[in-house]
Amino acid sequence: MFPLLSKFIHRALKEEKKISEGRKADLARLADFIRAQRQEGHPVQLLFVCTQNSRRSQMAQIWAAAAAAWFDLGDTKTFSGGTEVSAFNPRAVEALIRAGFHIHDFGGENPRYRVTYAEEGPAMVCYSKRYDDPANPMSGFVAIMVCSDADQACPFVPGAAFRLSLPYEDPKVADGKASESAAYDKRSLQIASEILYLLGLVKGASN
Repeated sequence: MFPLLSKFIHRALKEEKKISEGRKADLARLADFIRAQRQEGHPVQLLFVCTQNSRRSQMAQIWAAAAAAWFDLGDTKTFSGGTEVSAFNPRAVEALIRAGFHIHDFGGENPRYRVTYAEEGPAMVCYSKRYDDPANPMSGFVAIMVCSDADQACPFVPGAAFRLSLPYEDPKVADGKASESAAYDKRSLQIASEILYLLGLVKGASN
């Protein structure tokens, strides 16, 4: 794990006390499902969904990949998608870079980003796509709805074995304001904290 990212993860782990009891209960239910999947030998596939697959779902996918590596949960694969296609927002990209990820932009109207969390770690190719894009799993996956609009638009996600509503406030409300970077960093930290809490439960249950 890159040193700056490792430092950020330690910070995020200390944020557990700020997670509400209701969200902890939801994350515990999901952890129980993931544990059962692992015990049955099924791959763990986490698909994070928001409207445009531009901010929250991208950050959640990337944080989940790093958290899985942190807890040595190698059977956990992470994905993201939207109800429509836009582009991975550069403000979200910058927040992840500030957290310690290494990200390379290949450019284009809907740019593809190469994301890594460790020197020898695997590279993720992240870009905006629909939740049912061929790059995403088609069945047996967990659908985690990280925005209320996508949650309402997709009351049923075809192929999902488990669906959880876990909405986050959209940091785009701060776009163009002096508080922009702080808002994206705050949301990144919250997502990191809750995903680490979730996979920490899975890791603890598997010991």
